[in-house]
Amino acid sequence: MTEPSSAPRVDRPNTAILQGFIGSLMMWAGSLGVGWLSLASVELRRIPLIIWLRFEPAGAVVSVLVLAVGGMLLVRSWLRLGQRLHGWGPETRPYVLKAVIAWAAPMAVALPLFSRDVFAYIAQGQVMVAGLNPYRDGYSQISNYLQIGADDLWAQSPTPYGPVFLWLEELVVRITGGQPDFSIILFRVIALAGVALCVVMVPKLAALHGINANRALWLTAANPLFLTNFVASIHNDALMLGLALAGLYLAAVHRPLRGILLVTLSVAIKPITLLFLPFIGLMWAGKGASWKRKFVYWGMTAGLSLGLLWILGLINGFGFGWVGALSTPGSIWIWYAPIGYLGLVVATLAGALGLDGWFLADLVHKAARVASLAIIAHQIFLGSHARLVRRLALALAAVVLLAPIIQSWYVVWLIPLFAVTGIREDWQVKTLYFTVSFFMIYAISDQLDIFPYFELSLAVARQLAAVVAFAFALYLVFLDPRTKVLFRRRFRPRGPGMLR
Repeated sequence: MTEPSSAPRVDRPNTAILQGFIGSLMMWAGSLGVGWLSLASVELRRIPLIIWLRFEPAGAVVSVLVLAVGGMLLVRSWLRLGQRLHGWGPETRPYVLKAVIAWAAPMAVALPLFSRDVFAYIAQGQVMVAGLNPYRDGYSQISNYLQIGADDLWAQSPTPYGPVFLWLEELVVRITGGQPDFSIILFRVIALAGVALCVVMVPKLAALHGINANRALWLTAANPLFLTNFVASIHNDALMLGLALAGLYLAAVHRPLRGILLVTLSVAIKPITLLFLPFIGLMWAGKGASWKRKFVYWGMTAGLSLGLLWILGLINGFGFGWVGALSTPGSIWIWYAPIGYLGLVVATLAGALGLDGWFLADLVHKAARVASLAIIAHQIFLGSHARLVRRLALALAAVVLLAPIIQSWYVVWLIPLFAVTGIREDWQVKTLYFTVSFFMIYAISDQLDIFPYFELSLAVARQLAAVVAFAFALYLVFLDPRTKVLFRRRFRPRGPGMLR
């Protein structure tokens, strides 16, 4: 709901938008030195500025510093934009959209940041072009795959992606001949299509729930995590999430067949959005449906979706091969995931007692998976019909938060679902602020393409990036007179609609 006011209630939002554009521009500049660049990108590697930034220690240091400061400046700009758009009335929508465009534009022409997945997409596209089975044959089967830039860690692993994304990978490689630079451009266009879908659908879903659409859009699409993961990192989760949100909206406005179609296409990008289907089945069954009716509509929803996936698998000849590949991505655990950390503690303590610590840690991970399944079942079977999207958000949150590894793009899956159903101006939004800040620091200091043959080691570069980004975050939380209040004071509404 929006604030009934005839006069605009904005406080120079263009200042925050400009600062965010500068931050994004700095990230672009940093990407030239420490973003991911294929060995096959011969023309780019001949540019004098890129040569200095990538192959001179001083240039690499400058790149790290510019990237770290730019990324955290973008976080500050996002926070400040939220402060400057008082009341979230209709006059604020153009500013949020302007911020999304201005902040995404430099990232759209940057070298890939914080992830090498796009190079794996290119390599998997070459697997498809070669007529191999990507669910059985890793891209190590492709000659000179290391020249592409794909991570050797997954070279012999089957792809975890569905048939639609396999076709997109193949299409891109056929158009570009597998040339990395042109392929990256096309994969960015695909990601931007997903971003556009999210920008359109988030306000629509928010309005259905009586939530302020402009604030929900700011929380979601102008969010630095959203932009860096979907634009700078070019994750295919952008298209996956955009299609899933579009399908969810159509199902919510009584167009279930179209909704099931779009969510199934989303599943055919990455299968995690299978979780949307039980809730769409409940939307289709309608409010007050009996248990018999619910099971009938769950069955029809599953039948339609799985039937379409079966047809897609029949067309590409790989069937449901993606089911067996679902365990491909990710590590066993990561230290900042609560379950991953708990497993580490258990393994360490048990090892000190002479026990098989990692066996016990694995039991912790499995117990957490069982707990997540229990929460999912609870959200599917119990709860108000009016809260179906919120129940979906909680079910997906259980999958993410009770896993031993959490990636930043997993968090981005959750943000729109919670934003459109209401993130209060209390501990809830503060949790989001801290989460965004943490994952931006981690991203800035995690994956850097550092030339291995000079004295600035990758470890030192990461430490430098982490120190700079963390210092900036401390400044935002404790010293910055504009932003520190966001992390401390109790919320006082400025007018109607702020909580919505």
